[in-house]
Amino acid sequence: MRVWFITGASRGFGALIAQEALNAGDAVVATARNPAGLVEKFANHPNLLSVALDVSNEAQAHEAAAEAVKRFGRIDILLNNAGYGLLGAVEEATAEEIEKLYATNVFGLLKVTRAVLPHMRRQRSGHVINTSSIGGYQSFPGWGIYSSTKFAVEGLSEAMAAELQPLGIKVTVVEPGFFRTDFLDESSLAVSPSSIADYKDTPAGAMRDFAAGHNHGQPGDPTRLAKSMITLAHSANPPLRMPFGTDTIGAIEAKNAYVAKELADWHELAASTDFPKEVA
Repeated sequence: MRVWFITGASRGFGALIAQEALNAGDAVVATARNPAGLVEKFANHPNLLSVALDVSNEAQAHEAAAEAVKRFGRIDILLNNAGYGLLGAVEEATAEEIEKLYATNVFGLLKVTRAVLPHMRRQRSGHVINTSSIGGYQSFPGWGIYSSTKFAVEGLSEAMAAELQPLGIKVTVVEPGFFRTDFLDESSLAVSPSSIADYKDTPAGAMRDFAAGHNHGQPGDPTRLAKSMITLAHSANPPLRMPFGTDTIGAIEAKNAYVAKELADWHELAASTDFPKEVA
């Protein structure tokens, strides 16, 4: 039996993955800002511990981790799932919107991770799974601020994978594409209200209409992703990056090809900045 610690477990991917983990015979520490409905949602499962956790509260994160270890003796899988989106051109986002988004998507993830890692280091085992996005590998117009938080998660995950590997702890960053969840609902997506007219007929403006028109029409099946997450978490050798969805696969392939071509086109100038090699 593996012990999961899941943030943002009250709905969306978090709730679906928590249920699949319980179905697989694992124990789940399900956290949410308001955990009142968690026990009812998961039918008061004996392997469930529901805990109140605002990921922006570091002291509360340490308390939740300690409570998890007190109940189950260990934490095997940390799923940093809590987060939300922000739609709008980079210039349209206010400082307050940006700081609030980073407080959850980046600083919240860090606070929870720092609270859980001491327990994993003591065990010399564990798996940290950080939820990124298709937008964490390739940014898109209208998603610049949101993508910047997920780019941060990708960078943190790469470094952590190298830092924690000698200690027996694995790290995976998960990159879902567009899945048919409530991500594009107002409960999970903030839209910058300060719309600038100059962006209306640009790709950034068009993205506002695209998001509204494609809500609940996304190609990805959340239930299949939740089942796949169990396979990932139970793997002996999980990958550093795990894309989910054919749209993410396509975006990664297209970006890799673009970067390779751009590097080839500008290779001579890029290499020209080194000190001249000494002639023997």
